[in-house]
Order: sequence, then structure tokens, then C-alpha cells
Amino acid sequence: MISRLVTFSVERRWLVLLLTAIAALAGVFALQRLPIDAVPDITNNQVQVNVLAPSLSPDQIERQVSFTIETSLAGIPGLEYTRSLNRNGFAQITAVFSDKTDIYFARQQVTERMRMAEERLPAGIMPEMGPIATGLGDIFMWTIEFRELDKVRHRDGEPGLQRDSSYITPEGDHLVSEADKATYLHTVQEWIVSPQLRGTEGVAGVDSLGGYDREYLVIPDVQRLAAMRLTINDLATALERSNTSVGAGTVNLNGAGLFVRSDARVRTADELARTVIASPEGVPVQLSQVATVRAGQGIRTGSASENGHEVVVYFSPDTQTVCKISRERGGFSNIHQKAIQWCATSLGILLPAKRPPVAPTIAPVDAKL
Repeated sequence: MISRLVTFSVERRWLVLLLTAIAALAGVFALQRLPIDAVPDITNNQVQVNVLAPSLSPDQIERQVSFTIETSLAGIPGLEYTRSLNRNGFAQITAVFSDKTDIYFARQQVTERMRMAEERLPAGIMPEMGPIATGLGDIFMWTIEFRELDKVRHRDGEPGLQRDSSYITPEGDHLVSEADKATYLHTVQEWIVSPQLRGTEGVAGVDSLGGYDREYLVIPDVQRLAAMRLTINDLATALERSNTSVGAGTVNLNGAGLFVRSDARVRTADELARTVIASPEGVPVQLSQVATVRAGQGIRTGSASENGHEVVVYFSPDTQTVCKISRERGGFSNIHQKAIQWCATSLGILLPAKRPPVAPTIAPVDAKL
């Protein structure tokens, strides 16, 4: 048998060499797509429920929120145990299931129990289910930062980083403080980068670890409110009712149907300041008459750094926003990273442009991944 195989190989050596080359190429092709993971995910099946309750202390959130949700989850098929983490204004409940339990079945059961628990939670608290990811699922991290100033080609007043370290957005907003610039980077991450990356196959979640959430701050003047015979509750109710967008059906005019709608949603701080909050004796009272309105940032409870350099709490000209991606449970990091890197590279054309394009070409970008 062996002698026949040797004879066949010698007599048809070119065929054997061709088959060997094909097998080698197929091996190299398969090696590039081999699902290799340096740190295999050995975490058990678990479903996490996150709850935000800014007004509650750790002991209050444990008694009023965590205990209620944990008791509601009891009895789910395949559930082994639950545990909770309680902090100021935040609670995380983890339900651990047996390895034989399908993760999607477990999440469906947790969702149904969460709806039952919402009736017993304090008003205004809505539990949210975390993504299908674990502590070993962070596979890709990046920073969003401003492009360095080109002192030769840049002219003062153009969109981009200025010589005094301030920044002008393509919309014309002039950002002077480091907090405003960090807020703008965070907005770019949340509204441009993050939605695109969430659509990448295998991505379970995208988290932003730096910057601020943009908010409009209303600072009421108590004395002016008292002079107008208004209260803080009147102010809050008026702001909530005025910031709406509703429709009123259609109106027939000369055989054509016209859609009727009222768009009163606030888009800028100036629009918010002109909001009418009361009309005593027919005289409108605007918000600017009883309060100070300005753009600001939400209260932050964390920070982020890159290469050991603090980029959030300790402000510097290198203000950045740090972000990370978590893979789906059971995925492989080397496969997902390639898809994420390709998606991140293509995102460059969506980021804010350094200057308005003057030709039908892709303009350079301010932020880089």
C-alpha cells in the first residue's frame, strides 16, 4: 500500500505539488479567520438590570429598589441566585442562571418580571436591562479629540481649534471653556459615532467614559418669582408643557389637505429663555424675566484617562472623550475588532468638518478616532 502511494506521488509529482500548494493556501486563509481569543469568556449566564435613582442613598435604594426587583425575579426557571450592587443613586441587580439556560429565554423572563416590579418601585424610577455582555467583553477602546491647530493654513474665525485654545463648531458656536469643549466631544460621540458602531455585527454595547451630557440650566430668581406670585412648581410645569410637539390632524383648503402641527420644542438656550410661563391679567411673563438660562453640563460622577493622562476632571488643552465597545457573549474579539475598525474608519466622513466644503468633496474632520 505504501509502495503504491510512493509510486503514485513520484509519477504524478506535479499533481501532488499542486494539491499541497492548494492545501497550504487554504490553511493560511482559514488561519486569518480562525476565532482565537486570548482571554476566553468563562463568565456564567447572567442578566443585569440597571436602575438610576438620583435622590436615593445606598440603603434606601437597596430597600426600595433592589429588594423589590430581586424578589420579583425569584422563581424564574433556571435562576440560581441574584446579587445587587447599591451606590448613591444607582443600583445594579445581577441574575445568574445555569449554563443550560438559553440567555435569550432568561432575558425574556427578566423583562416580564421587571414589568411586574415597576408598579412597586418609587415614582419616576424605570429599570433598564443591560446588554448581552460580561466583564471580559471589552474589546475595543478609542478616544475622540480635536485636531491639532494648523498655524500655517488656519485663519482666525474659521471653524476649528483657535490660537487661544478655544473652538468654533461648524454651527458657529464658540466654545471657550474646557467643560464646553468636553461636552461637544461627548455630543459627537453620542450622536454620530455611537449609533454607527452599535450597528456593527457582534457589538453588544458602546459606552462613553468622558465629557459631559449637554443640558440647559434654568436658575430661578426666587424674589422675582415671588413678585410675580409664582412658585418653583409653576415654573417646572410651564417648562414641561411648553416643550412639546403635537399634531392636530388635517385641514381641507381648496381641495388640498394641509397637516396642522405645533412644534414648540426648545432647540437653543435663547428659545428657552423666551418661553412664556404665565400670563397674569393677560401680560405674558417670559422665563428670562424670572430666571437665568444658559447652556451647561450635567453632574458627572466619573472620569476617564488615556495613557495615564487625566482628560476629564483635570482639564487641559488635550480635552478628550474616551469610549469603549463590549462584544456579545460568545463572540470572538479578533473577528469583531476588524469589523469595528472598518466602521470606525468610515465614520470620518460623518464627523464635524473643519471648514465648510467649497467643492463637492469630503471635507477634513475635526475629531479623529
